[in-house]
Amino acid sequence: MSLPPFGCRLLAAAVTLYLIGLLCVCADTKGGGTAPKIPGCTNDFQMVKVENWVNGESGETFTAMTAQFGALLPSDKDKAVKLPVALTTPLTSCSNLTSKLSGTIALSVRGECTFSAKAEVAQAGGAAALILINDKEVLDEMVCDENATSMNVSIPVLMITTSSGDALRNSITQNKKVELLLYSPKSPILDYAVVFLWLMSVGTVFIASIWSHCTSPKKNDEQYDELSPKKSSNDDATKAAEDETLDISATGAVIFVISASTFLILLFFFMSAWFILILTIFFCIGGMQGMHNIITTLIKRRCNKCGQKSVKFPLFGNTSILSLVVLLFCLVVAVVWLIKRKTSYAWAGQDIFGICMMINVLQVARLPNIRVATILLC
Repeated sequence: MSLPPFGCRLLAAAVTLYLIGLLCVCADTKGGGTAPKIPGCTNDFQMVKVENWVNGESGETFTAMTAQFGALLPSDKDKAVKLPVALTTPLTSCSNLTSKLSGTIALSVRGECTFSAKAEVAQAGGAAALILINDKEVLDEMVCDENATSMNVSIPVLMITTSSGDALRNSITQNKKVELLLYSPKSPILDYAVVFLWLMSVGTVFIASIWSHCTSPKKNDEQYDELSPKKSSNDDATKAAEDETLDISATGAVIFVISASTFLILLFFFMSAWFILILTIFFCIGGMQGMHNIITTLIKRRCNKCGQKSVKFPLFGNTSILSLVVLLFCLVVAVVWLIKRKTSYAWAGQDIFGICMMINVLQVARLPNIRVATILLC
């Protein structure tokens, strides 16, 4: 029994992978808080959009998360009210406040007392809402005190990350007028962004799996002299591809797992802005390499003679002009993305670099058996 054509098998594999991704998306559910439910402490944790203005000029939009207690924020942006922001004195908001907070959003820091105690102090000071600055770059769930029997907080309480809070604090300490607009948009039943991410990840693996087949050199129909046989260019391309392939052994997989786990532990304990910047630079280098390999491969696929011209460099020797031009293009794209990485549209460049890097990694790394794959999945 003959196998179906390659195109049919390709389509079947693509449909299967995408269906698996969609099933995983549909099976994704949100977990609720584990804190005990007491009167006044029954809110669900919700993500909040925080739009800010500094001296009347619109700034970066932050992301925050509400507490398990307090008033609910409007889901419609048009129903939200823009209010000025004021720092609490003391900044921890754990004792009677001396700052004037009437009709303002109180900005405080985490620590020294419970979340609910901070909210009650801010509410007693006349604040219209309370924003807590977390001591790390994540949003923690603000739950009620386990010993509390009821809560009487009638203002919204939410948390922002350290970097967002520092930006607001710096503007306020410079005597700039800071205003915020808080609203919590409703989450859709089916988050299309999650669907897009799943399709993109499955598509990346699928493209990497067929990349070698689709980009392999076309077979030549040239005649060979029987007395002096020539070496086929296809054989050269196949040998070059084999030289660039890395076979991962079981020992190498164990070393990789241990090294990666150690790196994650160090990342957890020594997280800092400089450390994140270093990781971002390494990500740019990996993305540049992947993008360079993909672009040069596609160009050579369409034009075999494009990569023949070369120039000589002192340290690198003979270098293809095509490879050099593509490398400069990738470098420009990486630098632009690195500078603009905090903008709202930077996700596109980040996804492109990530896809290129993963396709390149999946082409280089080769798992000889299922035992190695199992070790890497641990």
